[in-house]
Amino acid sequence: CPVTAADRRPRAPRGAGPGRVTRLARMPTPSARPTRKAVIPVAGMGTRFLPATKAVPKELLPVVDRPALQYIVEEAARAALGEVLMVTGRNKAAIEDFFDRVPELETALEKKGDAARLEAVHASTEVAQVHFVRQGEARGLGHAVLQAAAFVGDEPFAVLLGDDIIDARDHLLEQMLQVQAEHGGSVVALLDVGRENIDKYGAVAVEPGGTDVVAITGLVEKPPVDEAPSSLAIIGRYVLAPEVFDVLRETAPGRGGEIQLTDALATLVERGEPVHGVVFSGRRYDTGDRLDYLKAVVQLASERDDLGPGFRAWLAEFVADLPAAGASEA
Repeated sequence: CPVTAADRRPRAPRGAGPGRVTRLARMPTPSARPTRKAVIPVAGMGTRFLPATKAVPKELLPVVDRPALQYIVEEAARAALGEVLMVTGRNKAAIEDFFDRVPELETALEKKGDAARLEAVHASTEVAQVHFVRQGEARGLGHAVLQAAAFVGDEPFAVLLGDDIIDARDHLLEQMLQVQAEHGGSVVALLDVGRENIDKYGAVAVEPGGTDVVAITGLVEKPPVDEAPSSLAIIGRYVLAPEVFDVLRETAPGRGGEIQLTDALATLVERGEPVHGVVFSGRRYDTGDRLDYLKAVVQLASERDDLGPGFRAWLAEFVADLPAAGASEA
């Protein structure tokens, strides 16, 4: 369905603020509505990668030979989410160009007989049906998700953040979709980051006794370490019930003066709506941090069939020649 400016305009914020831990009150009910759509917020400025991101959106920085964003769209497509909405901002036109056809390039590759590169170009444009909407004003993740209301309609949907690449061998999103279909409500991906790091994330309180699927009883955005309800952090995958849109319209700016998705989920819990977490223990590559971005490139390149053997051999030689930690070179 078309996304218009009127659909994107949030109502005047009121009501709940940040930092609340609430309790689950109602038993979950299965969802009768299938999840078919994914939303990917890509409006961030990418300041941690300046000056490169002055001209190139951070989501298009290459991880080996594909932009980080392509990995995310491919993940949605593997989970049978064939329609993807990207919530963009200013200076993000290159993202639309990337997922568009380039007839001149395709013709040139065809004439050269370069079938491999032509296939790669086609893969980036045919992986999913990609739509775009502008956020207009950067007011937080919750505000970005709210821009998808008209696109999503009255059905559950997935939200995938572009900084987290989940290895294709680990079916986190598929598991989350299954949990949502069984229990209804919303589902978030969780990672045990250790209590010492929890103040960098949204944190959750959970009912005791859970293993890889837990019932969430409270959420709080970036709590102080000594006030965190657990060491389980929300990472960049969500499967959300459409009721979240009404809550987001009423959610006041929270931490950092932004409309926090975590606060909206806390309100859903407070109202008795089921919210579950899937505790992830697989392979995740954080491309939002410069050091972790470099690690992701090395890890993914070393496992490639075409690049891995030569790259691993060089890497072993390179590491062997590095000076020991703390040692000074002659």
